Amino acid sequence: MSINLETRSLFDEIRGFHKECLFDLGHPLLNRIAESFVKAAGIGAVQAVSREVYFIAIEGAGTDSNGAPVITGSKKQRLPELKGETNRKSLEAMVKSTGKECLQWGLAAGMYSGLTYGLKEARGAHDWKNSAVAGAITGASLALTSEDISHEQIVQCAITGAALSTAANLLTGIF
Repeated sequence: MSINLETRSLFDEIRGFHKECLFDLGHPLLNRIAESFVKAAGIGAVQAVSREVYFIAIEGAGTDSNGAPVITGSKKQRLPELKGETNRKSLEAMVKSTGKECLQWGLAAGMYSGLTYGLKEARGAHDWKNSAVAGAITGASLALTSEDISHEQIVQCAITGAALSTAANLLTGIF
């Protein structure tokens, strides 16, 4: 089933995206981590920019996030570095915020992917146990990237990561 490169649609590109390797770093573990990092960082960038654009649009319309008009003059400051001086400062604050979010998404995806691959190779099986351990370690690591960390938050993120990744692993065969 050969498809001419000139007649490939966007759908064909997206469908074949997971089969093609973006990187060849010489080892499957490194390839998997790098690909997961880049893909998730891109998703994080789109999510961060779209969120900021949404809040800018809401603030410009004079409504809050529920659509109700803002009566008081105090608006919630989305970016603490943004003081309203210049557009350049606004752009710098948004780029900084987006970069941080890209790094967080990329690190989480790369770490989770690398851990599941390593555990699969070490244990010889890919099951929910690998997903639970990888999710717990990734969740705890992701909690460490937040500004106000506590041991309760680290434990909560580890449990959440383990639960989400285990549920995703168990539901993979169903759907």
